[in-house]
Amino acid sequence: MSLPPDLRLALDRALSVSRGSDGGGASSSVDSGASWDVYTHGYSHLKELAPTTELRALQYAEDAKLGEGKRSRTALAPEYVERYTEEILDRIDFEPILRWVGASRAALLCVERDPEACHRSLVAARLASAQGFAVEDLRPPE
Repeated sequence: MSLPPDLRLALDRALSVSRGSDGGGASSSVDSGASWDVYTHGYSHLKELAPTTELRALQYAEDAKLGEGKRSRTALAPEYVERYTEEILDRIDFEPILRWVGASRAALLCVERDPEACHRSLVAARLASAQGFAVEDLRPPE
């Protein structure tokens, strides 16, 4: 995976970029050998973007039904998408985040390998539609 040379900020919803050390998630792609070091550039935990425990449980139940895990899932449950949008995205004030990002190029990080299997795709889609942001999905090598 090639990271954009002008990437300046990493935005994560959890505690640390080290969550994906097995190479499965986007965060591990950034912190395990890519050409960009999150420890010397801008990095922020955006806990307000985190799904609630109830929403995570809903998705885990769907994963179990399909025999998938969060690193092997291929899509989010429709009910999860609907509720995450209503309970998180529709209620969040993006203005402070947008001011912090400014004109910088930023990356949304999460543990899931595929963007369509993670809430970050919902955040990215909201930012693209509401703010006109261009979205480029970075995936770890196979």
